[in-house]
Amino acid sequence: MKRITVIGAGSWGTVLASLLAEKGHEVLLWAFEKETAFEINNAHTNSMYLPEAALPVNLKAADDIEHAVKDADCILSVVPAQFTRAIFKKASKFIPANALIISASKGIEQKTLLTVSAIVKEITGRQAAALSGPSFAKEVIKKLPTAVTLAIDDPDTVQRLQEIFNTNFFRVYTHTDVLGVEIGGALKNVIAIASGISDGLGLGHSARAALITRGLAEIVRLGRAMGAEQRTFSGLSGLGDLVLTCTGPLSRNYTVGINLGKGKKLKDILSATKSVAEGVATAQSAYELSKKYKVEMPIVEQVYEVIYQDKNPEDAVRLLMTRALKAEF
Repeated sequence: MKRITVIGAGSWGTVLASLLAEKGHEVLLWAFEKETAFEINNAHTNSMYLPEAALPVNLKAADDIEHAVKDADCILSVVPAQFTRAIFKKASKFIPANALIISASKGIEQKTLLTVSAIVKEITGRQAAALSGPSFAKEVIKKLPTAVTLAIDDPDTVQRLQEIFNTNFFRVYTHTDVLGVEIGGALKNVIAIASGISDGLGLGHSARAALITRGLAEIVRLGRAMGAEQRTFSGLSGLGDLVLTCTGPLSRNYTVGINLGKGKKLKDILSATKSVAEGVATAQSAYELSKKYKVEMPIVEQVYEVIYQDKNPEDAVRLLMTRALKAEF
């Protein structure tokens, strides 16, 4: 490809841009902060979001969105879901007509309740692919083995994109269920907050395993109601990402949950980091989706109440454990 533009110079966007540049692609990384773009171009580092990582010298950065997208053959969006609309509104008139668009963000927009690919389609009129799966930026930059899934309902395009991203340490599988891949990637962040709360309260491994399992059941129920394929949630963007995010100390959402479980206030937790924990905003979206589609999601509901109604985490756990008895399936 002539040029791949990565929108978003956070940790994940920087890592994916680095991976693509190392493969020999011409990559331009758009950064919101002018100082971040300057540092990437001159020091080949991103100390704000990916400290101690050396970036490829052929990776270029820019803070002007028109310059970043106007000559792109492929655009990879890695900005938080809640900022996608504003950025694509600015970028859309400069995006070439034949450019492929991929989303690697994991969230659901508040109020509209749209996935990121749906936001992109609403603004640009084009279907975006979705890249998701169990992947920590700090592990991928070290070239530790990672597997993800890339979804778009176009066999030729998905194979082309698979070859662009795949390396000997970053294995890319393909899928056609864009909606399911996005739902799995977004909602696992909410369950990860619940898992972190459980560990923050010191409730043990059994409780965490139960939350992961029953959390997956909630994701599947909502996904099916929205039209996604059930099998998607047993894959990398479903179960795989859920297990990683609910157990890994590198998970921002899990860490937010731990701190909530320890009694810290959300505003203090979020103010202590520049990274975005997508599950905080998505908890509200997921709660509203459960009401819209009339799907029972008790874990999501309790996370929503802890975050947005200042509910005591111990009371949330007590309510989950004392609900009416029922069959598992």
